[in-house]
Amino acid sequence: MPRPMTITEKILAAHAGLPEVVPGQLVNCRLDLVLANDVTAPIAIKEFRKIGVERVWDPERVALVPDHYTPNKDIKSAEQAKMVREFAREQGITHYYEIGCMGVEHALLPEQGVVVPGDAIIGADSHTCTYGALGAFATGVGSTDAAVGMATGEAWFKVPASLKFHVTGELGPWVGAKDIILHVIGMIGVDGALYQAMEFCGDTIERLDMDGRMTICNMAIEAGGKSGIIAVDDTTREYVRTRAEREWVEHASDPDAEYARTYEIDAAAIEPTVAFPHLPSNTRPVREARDVRVDQVVIGSCTNGRLADLRAAAEILRGRKVHRDVRLIVIPATQQIYRDAMHEGLIDVFLDAGAAVSTPTCGPCLGGHMGILAAGERALATTNRNFVGRMGDPTSEVYLASPVVAAATAVAGHIALPEDVE
Repeated sequence: MPRPMTITEKILAAHAGLPEVVPGQLVNCRLDLVLANDVTAPIAIKEFRKIGVERVWDPERVALVPDHYTPNKDIKSAEQAKMVREFAREQGITHYYEIGCMGVEHALLPEQGVVVPGDAIIGADSHTCTYGALGAFATGVGSTDAAVGMATGEAWFKVPASLKFHVTGELGPWVGAKDIILHVIGMIGVDGALYQAMEFCGDTIERLDMDGRMTICNMAIEAGGKSGIIAVDDTTREYVRTRAEREWVEHASDPDAEYARTYEIDAAAIEPTVAFPHLPSNTRPVREARDVRVDQVVIGSCTNGRLADLRAAAEILRGRKVHRDVRLIVIPATQQIYRDAMHEGLIDVFLDAGAAVSTPTCGPCLGGHMGILAAGERALATTNRNFVGRMGDPTSEVYLASPVVAAATAVAGHIALPEDVE
């Protein structure tokens, strides 16, 4: 009989063709998808050429999404996007998404049914771990590994040990998925899950919608995690059933599976949370941060640019105006999210409040475009990183929070809760 295994171990064993695996074991796995963007794909393409193969292993299992510097901000970014575009055409890449049909990759690929439960996925982007919300093993890799993956459809892994985060109870007012993951990162630190799979479970997690689950798994890397993952349930199935382009396989952790550590978290103890510069682990309750004034607020990204996020922000902004000293930038993560938000009247809410609404892009999250900070400026963002210079000048500051806190902050002019702008 195979040893009891976690969901992560089961997925890797299945893709390695083995009855079981153990943490620390090196395994060669077949892949279901390899992805890259306009920053990482050009490097991967150059390395792919060096390998000497002429064609990718499967043009339907490679995804290329120019989303970081698009629409192109300058000549260099235009050249990078051009290289990706030409490679996609040459190779007949099925999942190539550019302006007009594109989106922030980690929101777009689940939405389009390109990733499904049970997959083993590598992406030349650290937030590839987002797809664990669908019950897949997904992890970021370097562009060279992505090149080999595109050529062979395989990758080597060291099987990670798993950490279990058992979250139970009712969340308090204005507390959501972003607060859960910021609370966890603040609790264990930016290296608290180093090369480990972060498995989230418990009735609190089960009540989250898919948008919330993706927010949590998206930021596993900010705790050093190799991946984040949530087991498939009816919420997952309902999401995948209407969009999956292929069959999927469901795995679940055995009741007696071994974990490196288990964390029991009381949801009621989680407050609306903000991460101060310059680490996602530098967290404090919002109630202790009300004296921090900001120049810019960004609502969007692969962490919080989904429809549920826009709805939450619009609830606070409806009938209110952005503070005169604040620039509010709202970026729906995909074209479909943009369209749905428009049809629901959310775009009108943002425009009436005085926000700028952008076409889908990663832009400001990485200091690319659409919201660069000048020296000494502060931004509160629903993004995932707040390192030194992340959004612009090295002396600027980035604070991380939920869409609810972001919207309240945009109105108040300082980090705020909704009750501060009533």
